Amino acid sequence: NFIRSKNDKILLTVPVNRSGFLKKKINDIKIDYSTNWNEKHLKSIKLCYQNKEYFDLYFHQIEEIYNKRHKLLSDLNYDLLIFFLKKIGIDTKIVKASDYNFKGKKSDLVLDMCLKLNFNKYIFGEQGRKYVKEDDFKIKGVRVAYQKYIHPKYSQGYPNFIPNLSVLDLIFNYGNKSLEILNNSQNKFIFNQ
Repeated sequence: NFIRSKNDKILLTVPVNRSGFLKKKINDIKIDYSTNWNEKHLKSIKLCYQNKEYFDLYFHQIEEIYNKRHKLLSDLNYDLLIFFLKKIGIDTKIVKASDYNFKGKKSDLVLDMCLKLNFNKYIFGEQGRKYVKEDDFKIKGVRVAYQKYIHPKYSQGYPNFIPNLSVLDLIFNYGNKSLEILNNSQNKFIFNQ
C-alpha cells in the first residue's frame, strides 16, 4: 500500500518468506522478520501523518497491531481489515475463505463461494468482465454486477490529490467522517439482468 508524503507517495510492503510462496495458499504465507520492516513502516507513517488531525486517535492502535509480530501475512491483513472497518464505521460480517472448502478457480471459485454462502448477488471489479462466466451465475440464480470504481477526492492537506493510497491516508485526515467521503463517491454498480 502507498501512503502520502508531502510531495509524493511511499510504498509500504511486508516481506514474506519466499521459499515456495507462489504455490502456497494465502493463509500459509509467513512474514519475514529478518529486517525491521515493521519499525520502518511505523516511522514512515508517523513522519507522513503526525500533523494530521486524527493521527493521535489512531496511530497507537495501529502501532499495537504492527507490534503483535504476526506469523502469517493473512493474520496481519485480517487484524488491519477489522481495525479499519471498525474505525470507518462499516459493520459487516467477515468470513475467511480458509474456513470453507471452496473449489475452483477464477469465475468457478467465486460462484462456489456465492453458493456455499447463500449469496444471490456478487459485485466484481471492472476487470471481472474478462473472466466471469455470466451464464453459469445466471443458471444458479446469482446476479452479477460490475463496479466502475471512481476514486473519491478529498483534501490530503497538500496540492495535487494522489489517488489509490492506503486507507490510512483517509482516516488520518478525516477520522469518523471517512465513511461519508466513501459514500459520496461516484462509484457505479451495473447489474446484469
